Amino acid sequence: MGRIKNNKNRRKEPNDLVNEDIRFNELFVIGTEGEQLGTMSRREALEKAEELGLDLLCVAPNAEVPVCKILDYGRYRFEEQKKARDAKKNQQVSEVKALRVSPVIDQHDFDTKLKRAREWISNGQKVRIDMRFRGRMITRQDVGKEVIQEFTEQISDIADISKNPSMEGNTMSVVYSPKKGK
Repeated sequence: MGRIKNNKNRRKEPNDLVNEDIRFNELFVIGTEGEQLGTMSRREALEKAEELGLDLLCVAPNAEVPVCKILDYGRYRFEEQKKARDAKKNQQVSEVKALRVSPVIDQHDFDTKLKRAREWISNGQKVRIDMRFRGRMITRQDVGKEVIQEFTEQISDIADISKNPSMEGNTMSVVYSPKKGK
């Protein structure tokens, strides 16, 4: 297994070709400042990197002439990990909050569910309304659609429908997401 010269205490990523792991005879080498050093043999490139006290990393192994860069591998790995951490920190995780309503919901209960949905949407979360039809209510889906239509009208000022009402088994679901401009 190829050893990383400068960083004896650092583990190498399994997919990185570093120093002795590079098995190509001819390499196109890029210097520490990004300058092109040209095509040279593997041995010459390794000697050049060792002369500078740095490592040789193959950055484009699938190119016609593989491209390698002279750099500090430990610092390179640290920067890559830092970028990955920052990307993970900045990604948006959209949580979908669920509310369950009945087709024969009372007005006060409807208002309470609406208030909770508005609160979640104003916090940037998506809201899914599940309406479960029980027993003979499955034959009265038009009543459920009216309730969902009323809910949509009440919340349309701050939310858009991201998934239209659809039946899945005995449950009708609709998903609302915050409006882009808000």
